[in-house]
Amino acid sequence: MKSKYMIGIGIIVAFLVLAGVNFQKSLTPYVSIQEARAETRTVQVKGARVDGSAMYDPASKTFNFKIVDSEGVECQIVYDGVKPSNFDEAKEIVAKGRFKDDVFHAKELLVKCPSKYEAETVKGVKS
Repeated sequence: MKSKYMIGIGIIVAFLVLAGVNFQKSLTPYVSIQEARAETRTVQVKGARVDGSAMYDPASKTFNFKIVDSEGVECQIVYDGVKPSNFDEAKEIVAKGRFKDDVFHAKELLVKCPSKYEAETVKGVKS
C-alpha cells in the first residue's frame, strides 16, 4: 500500500516540476531596446511610436513602424500582420519578438491607447 502512495506522490511531483519548467519558458521579459539586440530569445520591448514612420506593405503583408524607448533609443519594428485599428491613437506600443539584422521582428503587438476613463481636467483641476 505504501508503494502505491509513493508512486502517486512521485507522479504528482513530476507533473509539478514539468509545469513549473514550462511556465518559466513561457515568460517573456520586458527589456530595453539595447538589451533586446543582445538577446537570442523572444522578448518584449516597449516605446512610444514615432509619428510618420508607419507603413503597411500589402505585397508582403507586413506592417513597419518605429518606436523610441524611455532611453531615447529608436527601433525599427516589422510585424507580420495588418496595422492595428487603434495604432494612430496609441501612446505606447509593446512588441513581442526578437531582433534579426538590426530590425525587431514582432510576433505580437499590444497597442496602449489613452484611456477613456482617465480623469478630465476642469478649470485646471483634475476631478
